[in-house]
Amino acid sequence: MIFVQEQPEPADFSTKVRMPGQNFLTKIPHPTSAQYKKKRFWKECLADLYMVYNGICAYSAQWIPPHISKGSVDHYIPKHFAPELAYEWSNYRLCTERMNNNKDDFMDVMDPFRVQNGWFTINFTTFFIEPEDSLPDHLKAAVEDTITRLKLNEDDPLVQDRANLIQMYSDNDVSFEFLEKRYPFIASELDRQGLKEAIKTRLRKKPFGA
Repeated sequence: MIFVQEQPEPADFSTKVRMPGQNFLTKIPHPTSAQYKKKRFWKECLADLYMVYNGICAYSAQWIPPHISKGSVDHYIPKHFAPELAYEWSNYRLCTERMNNNKDDFMDVMDPFRVQNGWFTINFTTFFIEPEDSLPDHLKAAVEDTITRLKLNEDDPLVQDRANLIQMYSDNDVSFEFLEKRYPFIASELDRQGLKEAIKTRLRKKPFGA
C-alpha cells in the first residue's frame, strides 16, 4: 500500500448518490445489510471513482483491468458503523472485489489516504509485503494487521502477480513508466530501495540452455 491522494467528488455526485442516499437514511436511519442492498446508490459513481483514481486499487496498488472489472466501491468506514457516511464520496476507496471482500467490515485496515510511502515495503526476494523496519511499534503493528486482513501475502495469485511484473520489468518487457502508471507501489519501492537498475541484474532470466 502507498499513499493515495484523495480526489474531489464529481460535480453530479450529490445528485446521483448523496441526495437519494440521504432521503433513504431519513426514512431508515440504521439500515440492515438487506436494506442497503436495495439502495446501493454508490454504484452510480463507480465509473467516476475508477477514472479519477486511474483504475488503481487503493489497497493492493495494482491496476484493475477494465475489460475484467471496473472494481468496487469500498466504504472505508463500514456502513453499519457510520450510516451517515454511506453515501459520501470521501468515504469511498476504489478497490478490487477481492480486496473489498477481505476488508469486509473490519476496522483494522490502514487508510491509503493517510499512510506514508515507505511504511509498507516489498521484499524483492520473496515478493512479500512487509512493514518498514524503522517504524515505531504501533505503526509496525498496524501495517502487519493491514497485510494480514487484506491477505496481501496469503493470496498466492496476488503475490505471483507482483513476482511476474517485477520479472517482466527485469527482462525489459515493460518499462518503469508502465509500472509507475499501473503498478505504482512496485515502482515506488524499486525507486525508494534504489533497485531500478540493480533488480534487472538480480532477476534477469538466464539464456536458454544455460
